[in-house]
Amino acid sequence: MHWDNPATNALNELRHAPIVRFSLLALSSIFFLVDPFAAIGSFLAITESADAARRKRMARKGAITCFIVLTTFALAGQFIFRMFGITLPAFEIAGGLILLLIGIDMLQAKRSPTQEASGDTEEGASKEDAGIVPLGIPMLAGPGAISSVMVLVGQVPSLWHWEMAAILGSIAVTAFASYLVLAGAGRVRAVMGETGIRILVRIMGLLLVALAMQFFVNGLTDLGIIQKQ
Repeated sequence: MHWDNPATNALNELRHAPIVRFSLLALSSIFFLVDPFAAIGSFLAITESADAARRKRMARKGAITCFIVLTTFALAGQFIFRMFGITLPAFEIAGGLILLLIGIDMLQAKRSPTQEASGDTEEGASKEDAGIVPLGIPMLAGPGAISSVMVLVGQVPSLWHWEMAAILGSIAVTAFASYLVLAGAGRVRAVMGETGIRILVRIMGLLLVALAMQFFVNGLTDLGIIQKQ
């Protein structure tokens, strides 16, 4: 005789709930693309001559800038689609391509040029306060993170739908986590070590490549090229 386990049944129902699936997708795609762990090395180089208090201020400014930029694109995403006549499938395929390139670079444990261009670290180190540029944008809120937010927003029926709340919540959680990671960058690197950070970045890169392929599949399905299952 088969006995149902109430706890297992509840977990399965939760796992298949649309709000849980979409929230996990939003949080994982945004967090992996912001990727504060991969920014630790650049942040420490930029703030090499700064004391602990100034490092925290710069980390806070970077996180706030990241939150403002991504939130702005989230709220204006549907307007941008309509203004330029961009369809969701087109943006899903374009966003998937950007995510794929970033994910491939992360699999090699390095920052993509879309996240951190050559010379950004040196330029930031020469600034009195680099919390907004280049730390906040493009190191944290780069083209990949913006594209991911735009693709997610394209799936939302309206600004007042629960999916928008999930996206904005994911941005807030990511920005706060980025502040914690960067504010304690020295301790994080000491605990995880360079090898640990590289392993984590590679794992996140693998998951990001999978997300990129899912965006491709979604775009091709919406265009009718792939039959919807």
